[in-house]
Amino acid sequence: MRFVGLVLIWTLLLVSCLWAVAAIAIDMSPIPWRIGALGILAIAEMFILWRVRGAWRKGLIGFLPFVLVLAWWLSLAPSNNRPWQADVAELPSAEIDGDKITIHNLRNVDYRTELDYTPHWETRSYNLKDLRGIDLFITYWGSPWIAHPILSFDFGQGGHLAISVETRKEVGEEYSALLGFFRQYELVYVLADERDLIRLRTNYRVGETVYLYRTVATPETARAVLLGYLQTANQMVEQPVWYNAITSNCTTGIRIHTVGIEGTTAAPWNWRLLLNGKADEYAYEKGRLVGDLPFDALKQQAAINDVARTANDAPDFSEIIRRNRVGFGP
Repeated sequence: MRFVGLVLIWTLLLVSCLWAVAAIAIDMSPIPWRIGALGILAIAEMFILWRVRGAWRKGLIGFLPFVLVLAWWLSLAPSNNRPWQADVAELPSAEIDGDKITIHNLRNVDYRTELDYTPHWETRSYNLKDLRGIDLFITYWGSPWIAHPILSFDFGQGGHLAISVETRKEVGEEYSALLGFFRQYELVYVLADERDLIRLRTNYRVGETVYLYRTVATPETARAVLLGYLQTANQMVEQPVWYNAITSNCTTGIRIHTVGIEGTTAAPWNWRLLLNGKADEYAYEKGRLVGDLPFDALKQQAAINDVARTANDAPDFSEIIRRNRVGFGP
């Protein structure tokens, strides 16, 4: 047991040191400070290994530099004042007056290509009494293990309000899965027209596949989930939030806003919430999706790329992509 304990301690120490090196190398600036901090970290660890006696003491005291780096890293503050890309230049907010909600800075981009577009920021109002339920879009762009979920709130004749939790990228910045584990991106809630968020992925980006499911959420549940999203969006106008690929991302956002809602139970944590390309399969197993087909058949009929390209800029785009699919009717 003593040997196992030592192996565990030293393994954790190695991992923590590697993380500290990566955190400094990625998140510290300017470059001279970064180089100096890496040098100090290396010297501190070598000094501990050289001067501290006993394998247990070396291992335990060796965590001290990591703790100091972690404290610095946690002190890094996100900001709303950066040179943002045009599609995330504005933050949405909501006014809630009884059953009436008014969304400000709702995004409705006019795309010519993926990178050539004109963003429009609109004000739209919805009535919570019209809310019927929640639809789930799942987008894949490569690996079947990683995907991007988007929730869309169905207001019937009042239209659909789509919400996508994303990284808020600066001009010239691209998403990196590695950088997503550190403090390189702020989080943004994009509230948009489906012809923006969904058409971007089906009609303009190359190599993305989108699936559409109807969830079993009742109007009451949909109302609670939506109000949670809007409350967070309002808070983020004043208090920006870091994106994190594990703890604060597109999938954990959905889980956060569905936990604790009256009449629902949160699905237990599962590895498919991290490797979210399997999140629709998990939702199906937990009875969150409408339809009694086997999952493979349900997913096959949920693919919308072809019909979305046909619908393109039709004003009834949202209705067309739902037509004759499980859970949506004719």
